[in-house]
Amino acid sequence: MRTEVAIIGAGPAGLLLSHLLSLEGIDSVVLETRTREYVEARIRAGILESSTVELLDAVGLGDRLREEGDEHRGIYLRWPGERHHLDFVDLAGRSVWVYGQTEVTKDLGRAREEAGQEFYYGVSDTAVHDLTTDRPYVTFRSAEGEEVRLDADVIAGCDGSFGPSRGAVPDAVKRTWERTYPYSWLGILADVAPSTDELIYAWHPNGFALHSMRSETVSRLYLQVAPGEDIAEWPDDRIWDELAVRLGHGQDGWELTPGPITDKSVLPMRSYVMEPMRYGRLFLAGDAAHIVPPTGAKGLNLAVADVALLAPALTAMLRKNNTALADAYSDTALRRVWRCTHFSWWMTTMLHTSGDPFDARLQLSQLRWVAGSEAGATGLAENYAGLPIGM
Repeated sequence: MRTEVAIIGAGPAGLLLSHLLSLEGIDSVVLETRTREYVEARIRAGILESSTVELLDAVGLGDRLREEGDEHRGIYLRWPGERHHLDFVDLAGRSVWVYGQTEVTKDLGRAREEAGQEFYYGVSDTAVHDLTTDRPYVTFRSAEGEEVRLDADVIAGCDGSFGPSRGAVPDAVKRTWERTYPYSWLGILADVAPSTDELIYAWHPNGFALHSMRSETVSRLYLQVAPGEDIAEWPDDRIWDELAVRLGHGQDGWELTPGPITDKSVLPMRSYVMEPMRYGRLFLAGDAAHIVPPTGAKGLNLAVADVALLAPALTAMLRKNNTALADAYSDTALRRVWRCTHFSWWMTTMLHTSGDPFDARLQLSQLRWVAGSEAGATGLAENYAGLPIGM
C-alpha cells in the first residue's frame, strides 16, 4: 500500500489532521489499534477553547457543536465561605464550549467516512521504519490478521503516550520532562442535570473537587483522591456526600443534586513533554508528545493546535517542496505546549491540597488574588479560554 501521509491514531488529532490534509488534496491512511466503537465511546475531555471552536467552524465541522454544545462565559472558583464567578468574555473577549471529546471524535469520523477516508481499525504490531530517509513506511497487522506494509512520504504520530511513535524517537535525540503529581482524580458520569450553569472549581481542606457537565442531562464530576486509590472504597453515596461537602452544598442557597452514576474511574495526574516533536519524516502531535493534568482543560485543545500547525507544514512540504514550516513545526508547537503545561501545573497546584498547612495558606492567598484582582482574573481567563494557535 502507499499513501502520502500515514497517520497513526484515530483520535481527534489523527482524524482532524486527515481532514485538514484532505482539504488540500493530500491523501492519508489512518491506523488505529482500538475498534471504532471503542474510540468513539471513551470518555475524555469536554472543554473546547475558542480557537478550537473557530477552527472546527472554519473547516465545516462545527454545526453539531453549535447546535448541541453549550457555550460558557466563564467558571466559578469556590472555597469554604467564598464563591466567585470569572467572566472570560468580559476579561479576555473569549468564551469556551462544553462539548465532549467523544462527540468531536464522532463528528470527525463521520466527516472522514463521508469523504472516503481509508481507515484501518483494530490493527496490531504497528511499527515505523526508515524515518530519516525520504521513504518511510509503517508495518502493521490488520484486524483480519494480514501483515501489511504502508509506504508514505510522511508519518504522523497521533497515537498517544503508549503508541509506537513516541518510542521511535531515539534516546540520543530526544529530551523529556516529567512531573508526577501526588494525587489522582476520581471521576464520575451521572445521569442527572448539572447543578450549576458553569463549571465549579473548588478548593477544600478535604481536597479539590470539580463540577463539570456533558449535556443538559449528564453531569461530570471529580474528586481529588490519593494515587492508587481503590475505587471499590468509593460507593455512590460516599462520592455524592464528599462532593456535597467540597462543592459547598447548602451555602448561599446552592444545592448539589445527586443522580445515578453510570461510570466511575481513577485518573492519575502528570505532566510530560518530549522535545523535539519531529524526527526525520516522523511528526508527533497530541499526547504522543505531551501530557498535561486535566485541571486546565488543555489536552484536547493542544492536540488540535498541533495539527492546525502540522497540516499547512506538510502541505507546503509535499505540494511546494518548501520545508520551512515543517522545519519550524516542533519549535512553534512547543511554545504553546510549554505555555499550556505551565498553566495546567498552576491550576493544579493552586487547587489541590497537599496536607501541608503552609501550602494551604498560600493557595487561599492565591485564590483570593485571582478572584479579587482584574489582572489575576484576566491571566486565568486568557489561558483557560485559549491563546491563539501558533502563538
